[in-house]
Amino acid sequence: MTPTLMALLCFLPGTLPKPTIWAEPSSAIPWGTSVTIWCQGSLEAQEYRLLKNEGDLGRLGGTPLEPGDKANFSTTYMTDGSAGRYHCRYLSPTGWSELSDPLELVVTGASPLRLSALPSPVVASGGNVTLKCASWMTFYRFVLMKEGERQPSSTLDSQRAPSVQFQALFLVGPVTPSLRVG
Repeated sequence: MTPTLMALLCFLPGTLPKPTIWAEPSSAIPWGTSVTIWCQGSLEAQEYRLLKNEGDLGRLGGTPLEPGDKANFSTTYMTDGSAGRYHCRYLSPTGWSELSDPLELVVTGASPLRLSALPSPVVASGGNVTLKCASWMTFYRFVLMKEGERQPSSTLDSQRAPSVQFQALFLVGPVTPSLRVG
């Protein structure tokens, strides 16, 4: 391979390793508490960017920690507006990396939510049930989590209901005797 061709291959888009994104202490954060979002890329990274809901949050750009291949983005007070789907990417001498896989950041305890089972909370073993999560506040996405688990089990965009509330309908099943909603 000639030196010219080898140099061109180094600049092709998509040749940079995709970064990894995660949140500490977890991706489900109680309202009013702090969270740190980490982005890990390459040792060649010069800058990291955090993106929320597909929009670039360039003002949250971070400088890599020295020495290392990652940067962090912190907030000290989580609110409803902090929830959403985050991605990160980094800039190296050859250009921008592709986006990381998404991180779904969930704020818990933000407002009273109503959870109900349709058509009834009593379901025969092996049957299905629809869980309706509703709020009078505007939410763009609802997340269903199993008790004791740190990651969402299901995520749905909210829908406006005729009663001027926002809701999501989660189909769960087949249910087992050990599955409870409370």
